[in-house]
Amino acid sequence: MYAQQWIENRGMSLDSAQLLDPTLLRAARQVYRYYKDVHQDRMPRPLGVVMDRFSYRGHLVFRKRPALLITECFVTFEQIESGLY
Repeated sequence: MYAQQWIENRGMSLDSAQLLDPTLLRAARQVYRYYKDVHQDRMPRPLGVVMDRFSYRGHLVFRKRPALLITECFVTFEQIESGLY
C-alpha cells in the first residue's frame, strides 16, 4: 500500500494543516527571511520550506512539493506567512 492510500484510508489529507513544533516554525521563518533579505530584487513566492527536525537546517522550495526524508518536514508558505504580520 502506498503512503497516499494509507493516509486517505484513515481520513487524513497531506494538504491539511499540521501542528508544527514552534521552534521548527521559527527556524523556517528565519530561513525565509534570510533568503528574502539577500534576494530582495528578484523574490519569487516559494511554496514553502523543507526543514530537518533535528538540525533545523532548511531550504526553500519553489516548484513542486518535495519528496521528504524521514527527518524532514515541509512547512508551507501559508504557515510561515501567518506569523509574519
